[in-house]
Amino acid sequence: QVHLVESGGGLVQAGGSLRLSCAFSGGTFNMYTVGWLRQAPGKEREFVAAISRGGEITDYGSSVKGRFTITRDNAKNTVYLQMNSQKPEDTALYYCAASFPPRRYSGIYYRVEEYDYWGQGTQVTVSS
Repeated sequence: QVHLVESGGGLVQAGGSLRLSCAFSGGTFNMYTVGWLRQAPGKEREFVAAISRGGEITDYGSSVKGRFTITRDNAKNTVYLQMNSQKPEDTALYYCAASFPPRRYSGIYYRVEEYDYWGQGTQVTVSS
């Protein structure tokens, strides 16, 4: 059974940086596409970033593009989200999610329903 554990969340001032980590276990990590999604109080869960199985393809939500970077270390079974120039509107519970795509699919996923496995989330709070 795939298990995802997020870490690295916390309180940061606007303009600051945090790095989130997502530790993966229970499967062959390099066969899974991984994404970060977030949910603020009273709002729907939204796409933040995703990375393909080999790390060649990445994409970002429009609100974080140019500020956040997603990477993965397949040797360590870990995905990272580097968050720079943070804004108060980045405040949310950040989830790591994974999906096992068909062999012929080499891309990434954007929608909540496309992800099969989820972590418990890590809280990020950005103060103004």
